[in-house]
Parts: sequence; structure tokens; C-alpha cells
Amino acid sequence: MKRIPLSILALLLAACSAGEKARVAEFVPPADASVDFGDLRVHYNALPTLSLNEAVAREYGVTRDAGSALVVVALRRIANGEELAADGEVSAEAYDLQGKRQRIAFSAVRTGGYTDHIGTFAISERDSYRFEVKVESGGRKETVKFQRNF
Repeated sequence: MKRIPLSILALLLAACSAGEKARVAEFVPPADASVDFGDLRVHYNALPTLSLNEAVAREYGVTRDAGSALVVVALRRIANGEELAADGEVSAEAYDLQGKRQRIAFSAVRTGGYTDHIGTFAISERDSYRFEVKVESGGRKETVKFQRNF
């Protein structure tokens, strides 16, 4: 087995980090996303339940846990450039990298003058999930697909 001289090894390691010191990884939550279907706007997001503060977790009736995540879907009607409350039904499924499917049951939660649809599902550390969210509102049936890494 050939040995690499220590001076060369140090030079190679320094080149990899560009001289930066090691940093602790920080969780960066994904930005909220939305999509419009005519006058129906669907806001959606998925995040670890541990990222919720205690007050929000209580308001949503969610237990903060390292092994669970929350999906939030908000339906809004667009009129004259304003978002108004919209009633509707939401269902979703999450798929992990191995193709394991989880159905997500949603509850409607009133927040101010709006209703948010929230559901929780089990997550594994460092896994990626694809979501297929189906919404029904005002006679429309639409599907939103997105992906999140946890």
C-alpha cells in the first residue's frame, strides 16, 4: 500500500474546503409554494413538526416529534387581486425514495378568517418525499405535486 506524504494530504484537504472552517449544518425550511388554477389558489408546504413553535403546534393540534412532518394546504379564491377564503376538500399521499406510500388524513383548522387543511405523516431522517395533493373546491378538482427533503 502506498502512503501519501502528510504535506500532500494537508494540501489536498485544504483545497477541498477552500480554507473554510467546518460549520454546523442548519435546517433551512422550504419556502411556501402556491399554484393557481383559474381563480383557485392552492398554497402548500411540508415541514418537520419539530420546526413548529409550541403555540402553532397547539393551535393545529399537532404533537412535535422528530419522526413526523406536517403538510399544510390552504385554499383561497382570487377576486380582484385579493385572496378570499375558499371551502374545499383535501387529500394527499406521500411517497418516500423506496416508493413506500402513506395516505395523509387532513383536518380543517380555522386560522383567522381562513381555513387551513393540515395532516401529519411519519418521516425518516434524511429522506425525501414526493407528494400528490388532490383538492376539490368550487366544482374544480385539481392535483398538486411537489417534493420535500427532511
